[in-house]
Amino acid sequence: MKEAIIQPNLHVDIVDSPIPVPKDNEVVIKVVVSGSNPKDWKRPVMLNVTMNSGDDMAGVVHQVGRSVHEFKPGDRVAAFHEMMAPGGSFAEYAIAHAHTTFHIPNQTSFEEASTIPLAAMTAALGLYQRLQGLPLPWHPATRSTPLIIYGAASAVGAYAIRLAQLSNIHPLICVAGRGIPFVETLVSREKGDVIVDYREGETKLIEKLKSVVKAAGGKVEYAFDAISEHGSFTNICEVLDQETGQITLVLPGKDFSAIPKSIRRSTTYVGSVHSSVGTKERGDADFGFVMFRFFGRGLQEGWFRGHPHEVVPGGLAGVEGALRDLKEGKASAVKYIFRLEDTEGVERYRTN
Repeated sequence: MKEAIIQPNLHVDIVDSPIPVPKDNEVVIKVVVSGSNPKDWKRPVMLNVTMNSGDDMAGVVHQVGRSVHEFKPGDRVAAFHEMMAPGGSFAEYAIAHAHTTFHIPNQTSFEEASTIPLAAMTAALGLYQRLQGLPLPWHPATRSTPLIIYGAASAVGAYAIRLAQLSNIHPLICVAGRGIPFVETLVSREKGDVIVDYREGETKLIEKLKSVVKAAGGKVEYAFDAISEHGSFTNICEVLDQETGQITLVLPGKDFSAIPKSIRRSTTYVGSVHSSVGTKERGDADFGFVMFRFFGRGLQEGWFRGHPHEVVPGGLAGVEGALRDLKEGKASAVKYIFRLEDTEGVERYRTN
């Protein structure tokens, strides 16, 4: 099979590799479309490793491990590959754990489905596993519950908005920039949701946030920072309640010491859904199992959907350029995705 291997300098080699073989609880997926995320360039560069760093995929089941009962060859699925493990999604065939794989309905394209796994699960973990007290979608809020979402046009931020809507969490205080027109399509102005433009500068941003918080009742206890750098969390802490406030961040290893100690701080690391029995994050694996199936049901019933996307020409040959664009911050309110059949030497996918 063809596989894209990313070097620490982001040069990509397309090589011939053997088709992976599943372990007992794994699924081998014939990848029709691979998604991408900022971590796909960060891991090779920052860790100085050579790897297939893709983790989002949509396609059809090729083979299942002997303990897998939920899937069979031919099933249409999307999946989240275990980060840093072999068998990533920048390849014709990839590996995923069965519990982070979910069925996708016929009306959902592989392109749309490939934008969901990592980003949507990050949003779900942050809202419901790290921020304590926010209601799950099947027990929606019955009172005003202000929530700051910083980086609302990013895929993680946008999924946080979609999930918050399902949980009836309002008002949403969304911070965005170039992607504001997209965020407008997600919020509910009639429920008090607002959008604040960070591009006017830090001073103006904080002034606007304080005004919005005052209008929301004067107290905000929850914040989801989908950026977690460039001063995002310090801006949030200017308005977050200093006694009962909670903030969750998405970038591990950063210096967050500027956050007041009185504010409850957590880090949302989506890789925790691959935690094993006996680890403290085991609950995240169980949560991931449930939420991935919740996403699939939402796709089937029409109340959940993927993120806007751009198909990068050339299939795997387009990975290098896309990762460089991600590194340079060129993507706004869009995910770069790759159709494997567009790769030279790969056969066109057929539905029958």
